[in-house]
Amino acid sequence: MEVLIFLGLLLLGFFAGRRAEQRHFASIQQRERQTAAVPVLNVRASQDLPPAEYACLFVGSVVIAGDYYKLITGLLAGVVGGAIPGYESLMERGRREAILRMKEAAIAWGATQVLNVRMETASLNSNQSNSGTFSVEVIAYGTGIKGAVPARIPPSIHQ
Repeated sequence: MEVLIFLGLLLLGFFAGRRAEQRHFASIQQRERQTAAVPVLNVRASQDLPPAEYACLFVGSVVIAGDYYKLITGLLAGVVGGAIPGYESLMERGRREAILRMKEAAIAWGATQVLNVRMETASLNSNQSNSGTFSVEVIAYGTGIKGAVPARIPPSIHQ
């Protein structure tokens, strides 16, 4: 009976997780097309910065949780070694979503470009709680610039 429960949860995790992941990727692709007009650039110290009258730091953050199927396959891959495709897609979704959230905030402010984007990740494994879940936090941050007078200065800017 316990084996059937385990297999049932594994199948539920696979199908429900796959459907949720596909919907999230479709949403990401649509929003990436909508924000494509605002480029994300990395400027080296030897390069001139683009001209701008205003600059503001923008942050995009997301926490993505894995499903039961990814947890089990990740544990099995940890025993035998090798790449874990389920975790790779989890990280890809996290990175793309964090960048999108950062860009959307910059666009809402009126930014024409986002410079020097950096990313941070943190594993939020719940080993202390023994719940068997795992998640990852991804943070993207960069400097949004624009040349026109802002319609509204975000509260984090001090002039």
